[in-house]
Amino acid sequence: MVYVFVVLEIGTRRIVHWNVTEHPTADWTIQQFRTVITPETSHRFVLHDRDGIYAAGVDLAIASMGRRVLKTPVRAPQANAFCERLIGTMRRECLDWLIPLNERHLRWILRAWVAHYNRGRPHASLGPGLPEPPLPSHQPRPSGHHLPDRHRVKATPILGGLHHEYRLVKAA
Repeated sequence: MVYVFVVLEIGTRRIVHWNVTEHPTADWTIQQFRTVITPETSHRFVLHDRDGIYAAGVDLAIASMGRRVLKTPVRAPQANAFCERLIGTMRRECLDWLIPLNERHLRWILRAWVAHYNRGRPHASLGPGLPEPPLPSHQPRPSGHHLPDRHRVKATPILGGLHHEYRLVKAA
C-alpha cells in the first residue's frame, strides 16, 4: 500500500504540494509541512482531519511555523469538502484508470496528473478557470464557435492519452 499526502490551496484549488510514501510517519508528515510552509507563504492556518498520522508533534510543529491548526470534526468528511473532492477527482480521473506498480510509478503518474490538474484542466468552481493560468500571450482568442483565421486546435495527450490539453496554434 502506498499513501499520498496532498496540500491543496483552497482559494485557487491549486495542489501546492504532494508526496507519496509506503511508510508514513509523524516525522515524514512534519517534513512535508516544512516543505510547504515557508516564511514567504501567506497561509494563516492548516486544516486536516483526525487521521493518526497527525500526531500531537505534527500540530506542535505546524504551530511553531506560525500557523494555526484546525481539525475537522470526528467522522465528518464534509467538513474538509475541498480536499475530499480533490481525492475523489484524483481517483476518478487518474487512479481508477491506471494501476501503479510501485511507489516510483505512482510518483510518475501523479507528477503528470498534478501538472495537468494545476495548468491544463478547467475547474468549474473557478469560473471555469485554471489554478495556475498561463502567462498572458498575444495569441488570438476564439470567439463563439469560430477559430481565429489561420489557427487550429492542438491536442496534447496526458498520461498516454487518458486526458488531453488543448491550445490554439498557427496553422502551417
